Amino acid sequence: MTNLLIPSVLLSLFGVFTLFGIDTGLFFHQLIFVVIAFAAFAAVKKIGLPVFRLNNKFLYWFFITVLAITYIIGVEAKGSKRWLNFGLFNFQASEFFKAFFILFLAEHLTKRYIRHNSFDVFLKSIAYFILPTFIIFKQPDLGNAMVFFFIFLVMVLFSDYPKRYILYFIGFLLMTIPLGWFFMKGYQRARILSFLSPHVNTQGTAYNMIQAMITVGSGKFFGRGLGLGTQAKLFFLPENHTDFAFASLVEQFGFLGGLAILVIYAVIVYLLVKRALRFYFRRDEEDKKKFLYTIGVLAYLVFQIFVNIGMNLGIMPVAGIALPFISYGGSSIVALMIAFALIP
Repeated sequence: MTNLLIPSVLLSLFGVFTLFGIDTGLFFHQLIFVVIAFAAFAAVKKIGLPVFRLNNKFLYWFFITVLAITYIIGVEAKGSKRWLNFGLFNFQASEFFKAFFILFLAEHLTKRYIRHNSFDVFLKSIAYFILPTFIIFKQPDLGNAMVFFFIFLVMVLFSDYPKRYILYFIGFLLMTIPLGWFFMKGYQRARILSFLSPHVNTQGTAYNMIQAMITVGSGKFFGRGLGLGTQAKLFFLPENHTDFAFASLVEQFGFLGGLAILVIYAVIVYLLVKRALRFYFRRDEEDKKKFLYTIGVLAYLVFQIFVNIGMNLGIMPVAGIALPFISYGGSSIVALMIAFALIP
């Protein structure tokens, strides 16, 4: 979908200039990542969607293997093993897997697989979702595990599975989600508690969220100016270039800058919805696959935007989810551009 390129370029510019105002070293690194991301978009478009669709099972199991390897020998940072070190760069398999996970599910959830409405086939779909999500959760990376869960839920809801199966699945989740509390790391539980009661421990786990809200407020309407954001520049705001890059952006560019970002995101969402509806009203099997892939990418994008901006504004718990095009990191932006390139 080449019409996604203009808003993607605009968001990327906001992202790199936000980093310029924090650290010029990060600016140049991210600029390289942006160039690689758009080169990856062009390369995937050149190869063509049919090649990736033909190899969707291989890609699924390849990334399952890489996720397992990452969990065992990956680079450990702040208690998490999410990256493989290749010398010049760190590779985050969970980011790159998103596009191919969506592609795999789009192929699996079509009518030719579920025409008999078999509950066994539905359970197989759940297994395909649980396997990578569990590995990612154990890295631990609760944020990306949540992204995979939301993608799966949206795609299954729009599939041809009997709705009662989906209700069974949701009911099962509602009963078992509380048990997830006991499998979380201590800092993950602390983040949730600090969100519910942020003023109980303002110097502890709630500190990041409170500083993000202060940073957003300090930008006021027009912003402090490029490189003049004291909260981010002087590192009062932790993770000012990743989890809380949106707060750094608003501090420098103000309410107007934040609004511009939301408008550009809205344009991308509109284009994806328009594309999805085009396939939705054509009811043959091929168009069903295209619809499911597009709706999966839409779920991927919208969930990350909603959660990241929400945690920057203090209305969502801190979850360690990147803001597309704005947060620093090569894996995130390259993976997203690959996902865009695979949209039919």
